[in-house]
Amino acid sequence: MWLANKYTSRPDKERVHKALSELHEHIITKPDKKGPIFRFDCNSQKFIIFSDQHKGARNGYDDFATAEKNYLAALKHYNEQGFHYICLGDSEELWENRLGSVRKNYEDTFKLEKVFHQRKVFTKIFGNHDLYWDNDPLARFELDKIYGEKLCIYEGAILQTTFEEEGLEIFLTHGHQGDAVSDGNAFSKWFIANVWAPLQAFLNLNPNTPAYDDNLKSDHNRFMYEWSAQQKNLLLITGHTHQPVFQSLTHLEKLYRQLGQAKDVSDAVEIKRLEEDIKLRRKQGQTLPDFTAYKPNYFNTGCCCFSDGDITGIEIADGKIRLIKWEYVQDVPTRFVLEENALKNFIEA
Repeated sequence: MWLANKYTSRPDKERVHKALSELHEHIITKPDKKGPIFRFDCNSQKFIIFSDQHKGARNGYDDFATAEKNYLAALKHYNEQGFHYICLGDSEELWENRLGSVRKNYEDTFKLEKVFHQRKVFTKIFGNHDLYWDNDPLARFELDKIYGEKLCIYEGAILQTTFEEEGLEIFLTHGHQGDAVSDGNAFSKWFIANVWAPLQAFLNLNPNTPAYDDNLKSDHNRFMYEWSAQQKNLLLITGHTHQPVFQSLTHLEKLYRQLGQAKDVSDAVEIKRLEEDIKLRRKQGQTLPDFTAYKPNYFNTGCCCFSDGDITGIEIADGKIRLIKWEYVQDVPTRFVLEENALKNFIEA
């Protein structure tokens, strides 16, 4: 455990910002090597972005098994509706499992993902828990076998659209950038994927796990936000932390913003409701920034492995960006829109 605590990821702000800038610049100047650029009509083309499924081996460590039914229903829905699927990393839990075991236990999910690929609307991005796709020389052959034809693996992607000649860019990546362990050199990536991760799984060590709650942003999410806030007409979408963020705010942070608005108009009923909700969610001793000053340009998909089987993701469709959730309603997968805003509003913002 001492070794795990010493060497497990701790994000560094300067590393995060430097890594994001370099990846963004690389995709802009050399598209299709580290990531593609999609120029799209936001009123007719549609994207669904999911991350962090962590498909495992259907054992006690498999976080995805409970959510599988929601995930399958979501993919079926988005395929029928003509969406482009961007899989934003950590789709397969390859720190703890061999690929063959994951394939065997989740054939149905790979088959549905394959349908998107056959339609030429599937973009797969690697994360830190499926670094195998990026650093193993046999990975490309495995991808071909799974999806039936050649599939490129990327570190990021950029969507571009325009509103009255003003451009808006959406930059997507898993979000482990700046992680000294998972985002290091080729040797460190190989060591983590092939030595450290299997050893950690064998010893049942899981220190410093990503955030699974919706309270204040984790440090990594905050660093991502701070980078995106420096950019012009750019939205950043990541995964990695398992913590849904919409317009730079987690759910708790949104409640604080709403509380401030309610106090401005002296709405006593709303103030009481919000204060009670915040009391249930807030951890004692938290330092609270000014949430009203946040720029609305950072988003996080959340994950597809919540313990209750819920999955969250980001939709871009009908000229809007949405944070969506699929949950079981009497055991039936059901889609809910948690937040949404028109893309054109981000130009004005």
